[in-house]
Amino acid sequence: QVQLAESGGGLVQDGGSLRLSCADSGRPLSTYAVGWFRQAAGKEREFVAAASWSVGIPYYSDSVKGRFTISRSDTRVYLQMNNLQREDTAVYFCAADQYGVGSPDSRQYEYWGQGTQVTVSS
Repeated sequence: QVQLAESGGGLVQDGGSLRLSCADSGRPLSTYAVGWFRQAAGKEREFVAAASWSVGIPYYSDSVKGRFTISRSDTRVYLQMNNLQREDTAVYFCAADQYGVGSPDSRQYEYWGQGTQVTVSS
């Protein structure tokens, strides 16, 4: 059973940086596509970034392209977030899809973490 956990959220000022991490209790994530999604208060969950299980080009939403970078090791997937803006404030979730291509469609992901809060203040 995959149990994802996110870490690295927190409070940061406008223009600051955070790095989120997603792991499955130290077990390999190498056969899973991993996506990052976020949900702001009162809004629907939206896609942020994803990486396929195999070597491939990461996929980003237009709102974070050029500011966020997704990367991975065998056991963790990271989301480096630079130049954070107030509109990036949300709960961030990682999700896993075995042998997936890294889809922006949340319905493709079988496993989800509990989320980590990111708050950007001015």
